[in-house]
Amino acid sequence: MKPRLILSLVLWAFANLSLAKERPNVIVILVDDMGFSDIGPYGSEIPTPHLDALAKGGLKFSQFYNTGRCCPTRASLLSGLYSHQAGVGWMTADQGLPGYRGRLAENCVTIGGVLKGAGYFTAMTGKWHVGHDDQVNPPKRGFDRSLNLAMGGVHFSNQTGKMKERKLYLEGKEISKDDPRLDPPWYGTHLWTEQGIKYIDEARAAEKPFFLYLAHVTPHFPCMAPEETIAKYRGKYLAGWDKLSEARYARQLESGLIKKEWPLTPRPKKIPAWDSIPDSEKKRYDDMMAIYAAMIEELDKSIGTLVSALKERDALDNTLILFLSDNGGNAETGVKGIYTGDQPGDAHSNVYVGQCWAHLNNTPFRKYKHYNHEGGTATPLIAHWPAGITARKEWVETPSHLIDIMATCVDLGGAKYPESRKGLAIPPMAGFSLRPLFKLGGQLAERAIFFEHEGNAAVRQDDLKLVRQGRKGAWELYDLKADRTEQHDLAKERPETVESLKKTWLTWAKSHQVLPYPEKKKKKKN
Repeated sequence: MKPRLILSLVLWAFANLSLAKERPNVIVILVDDMGFSDIGPYGSEIPTPHLDALAKGGLKFSQFYNTGRCCPTRASLLSGLYSHQAGVGWMTADQGLPGYRGRLAENCVTIGGVLKGAGYFTAMTGKWHVGHDDQVNPPKRGFDRSLNLAMGGVHFSNQTGKMKERKLYLEGKEISKDDPRLDPPWYGTHLWTEQGIKYIDEARAAEKPFFLYLAHVTPHFPCMAPEETIAKYRGKYLAGWDKLSEARYARQLESGLIKKEWPLTPRPKKIPAWDSIPDSEKKRYDDMMAIYAAMIEELDKSIGTLVSALKERDALDNTLILFLSDNGGNAETGVKGIYTGDQPGDAHSNVYVGQCWAHLNNTPFRKYKHYNHEGGTATPLIAHWPAGITARKEWVETPSHLIDIMATCVDLGGAKYPESRKGLAIPPMAGFSLRPLFKLGGQLAERAIFFEHEGNAAVRQDDLKLVRQGRKGAWELYDLKADRTEQHDLAKERPETVESLKKTWLTWAKSHQVLPYPEKKKKKKN
């Protein structure tokens, strides 16, 4: 062999060894139905010291977006595509069109699959919810290890009620919720994290970098938490949603998350003033939100467990942790919510916080889960990576979207995004790597960001946002630089801009399997 060729091979091997050492581990923590303002860095009164610490030591994004609903968010995050491209434009019912098959499409890949191909150990725990069959499950879609629910809603190992029959899978095989390998009784928020740590140890034993997709079920309905944690919050919500929302807004202003030019969204007419409610009703509402707050505290504790495990393994510095929610606060079941059971909040009860508290959850924004207004699609994003994030900003204000997470993982992991799967062409990644934002002065290229769910639709281009409620709703236009809380509709003042952005959205919708719409949706609860 010629000396020059030998030298080239040595340099190539050294370069690849260096790359393997430099590549970060990646943990994506996705929570379920958490509102924009439900954690400390984003204005909450609920103590979240572990998330606070990640935010202080990393970056907080003020304008990061999801899709506004659980299934499409998961499909988009996993695939790096808009959800309709990935086959999950609605939920998990097959509506007969490519964008609405209710399962991950055959011509898309997951972050797990792409990073596995680059030598990562890949694992997921928690809620899957992008279709679940013999071809669409974590092991079949790129994950070496997995403990997952096909759908969400399960918090306790002994849970009864309508979620009792939901299935749990270990390495792709169905298991009982009281399987001794899970050390029952368990509370899911801690189970998913503890199992994830076991998988991290497997990755380290294999001497591989790891990717962990930690998909929490909390704080999704039915709201449940350990009684001792709920008890800490009883009475703290008797101040009511009006004063508590104002207090969250004040903290958001103080932190710089919200600008003083953006007024707090007024309480919707359907929601009664807190002071007008009988004391007996106030007690009921207080307990509902106490249960929800307890779920957030338990979530934060699990983050602390994970961070401590990384520190003990000397892995925290080179691990990128991304924390976000799948949609805004959940107003399903309306003003009253649901509050049933002998001991609401336990494994045998049924609690939904309803619209009144969802309005607080999404402070300062309009609307909720399902919608494409800011209250439906704006999420916290915390990014923590001591070895790789050199920027120290109060807030990253660059508009970004969960389609960017795949691109970020491909970039940081030294991976190659494939062009085909099973002989089918894979659409190019829809997002941008967030790596430039990890350094001071970093920017992303200009682009439009698109939304559609259940006929609700939006496009954001620069600071302008065109948004519609329902297929037949009128298009509304907002300047988010001046009016992030969407209080002043400019559509009548700027009809040419409306038409231009509408055409932009339609072009995207026709090319990304959004249109044509299915003739009829088959309802399926989530």
